[in-house]
Amino acid sequence: MSQPHNSDLPPSYDASQAGQDPPPYHNWQEAVPDTTSFPPPPITGYLISGTGNASEDDAQRAHDFCNSVPLWLPTKPSSAVYATVQSHDLRPVHPRELHGDVSAIARGRWRGRSRNGNGDCVILTQLPLYFAHEDAGTSKSIYFEVKLTGLRGGPQGDSSGFSLGFVAQPYPSWRSPGWERGGLGVFSDDGCRFVNDSFGGRDFTSEILVGETVGIGMSFAGKEKKGKVNIFFTRNGRHAGGWDLHEEVDAESGGVEGLEGDYDLYGAIGLFGGVDFESCFDPAGWLWRSE
Repeated sequence: MSQPHNSDLPPSYDASQAGQDPPPYHNWQEAVPDTTSFPPPPITGYLISGTGNASEDDAQRAHDFCNSVPLWLPTKPSSAVYATVQSHDLRPVHPRELHGDVSAIARGRWRGRSRNGNGDCVILTQLPLYFAHEDAGTSKSIYFEVKLTGLRGGPQGDSSGFSLGFVAQPYPSWRSPGWERGGLGVFSDDGCRFVNDSFGGRDFTSEILVGETVGIGMSFAGKEKKGKVNIFFTRNGRHAGGWDLHEEVDAESGGVEGLEGDYDLYGAIGLFGGVDFESCFDPAGWLWRSE
């Protein structure tokens, strides 16, 4: 992918740990710790996907990463950074696992493709859509849409597809949104939804077909930092279901850490296999119209 020059980029945003140097938003994927084995997260929903599955090595590496590296604490964004997001100037961060390209073709609009057989990877927005420091305790919604324009060869004989959702940073760049801590997502191949679930997800919607446009959003309400959070899903401009985030808080769930409004949240598009897509973060281009 042809990367824009630094002068063309909007202001960067550094979320940091207390007492540590703030990590650049796009360099977290360069450091994957080599740690001892940790137990997998609790089982929820299906044990495996009915259409395709990532390798156990990738899953274990991601679990080790999340167990070793805490979520970045939110910091106050500058007025320029916050204005960039408010104007929907969101651009993709190209993960090293993406064999293909993704680029911003207009303000808040992307076009991308992955090559046949591409393994799992996640493309994130360069800035959060939700800033905990500014948005926590307010009524706030974040949302974006993805149009599936093509499917080709899948990884290792599995199906190809994509997922869309939100994640808190740092998130493993070789894992789809919803598979690890601080992530949620809906998958095109089987319609399952995932919240910190490395297994088979939960039934949610039907398969997403080439030519369809789907959207995902999160609505935050309440005066507390950890208030009520609802996830909503749209299909070709119409509301098509949703769930209460705290449905996931039970004995069999991997938890909802990072998703309750107390951490910054980034838009996330996961790819596996050969996929062509377009995405839109600008309300002017959405099929769905908020009430």
